[in-house]
Amino acid sequence: MATTEDTLPHYREPSWFTRRVFNRLVLGLTRLGLSIRGSRILEVPGRTTGRIQRVPVNLLHLDGRDFLVSPRGEGHWVRNVRAARGSLDLLLGRHRDHLLARELPEGEEKLAVIRAYLERWDFEVGVFFDGLGAGSSEADLALEAPKHPVFLLDRAT
Repeated sequence: MATTEDTLPHYREPSWFTRRVFNRLVLGLTRLGLSIRGSRILEVPGRTTGRIQRVPVNLLHLDGRDFLVSPRGEGHWVRNVRAARGSLDLLLGRHRDHLLARELPEGEEKLAVIRAYLERWDFEVGVFFDGLGAGSSEADLALEAPKHPVFLLDRAT
């Protein structure tokens, strides 16, 4: 028999320190135009309030394309982007990019993006991947990948 926990989407809530100190510090530096290893501010309307929500994210450039990976799982920003049908803004300083996000299905492309993401930010986000890293096997990453939404970003027209 499935428990309630088995039916809920995977999500690891940020700690008080992350929410109140670390994210605010990264948001402040990114607003000043200082990117910390690819950091950007993601702006998207809240799915219930409609108010603009801002959260720091790591923008991954891979093979000439841009991706967002949710290391914590099905968090609020993921659900907001889905509700906005992929429409979002990424900010760095005064520069704003209006983008459309398309969620990648399970498969080789998603695994390659997650592996590249872990190569770049394992020290920061590895804990959210249950001990896996960039050197983990394809089979292990494939088991973990469904817990971590990945979005391909395109310029909005």
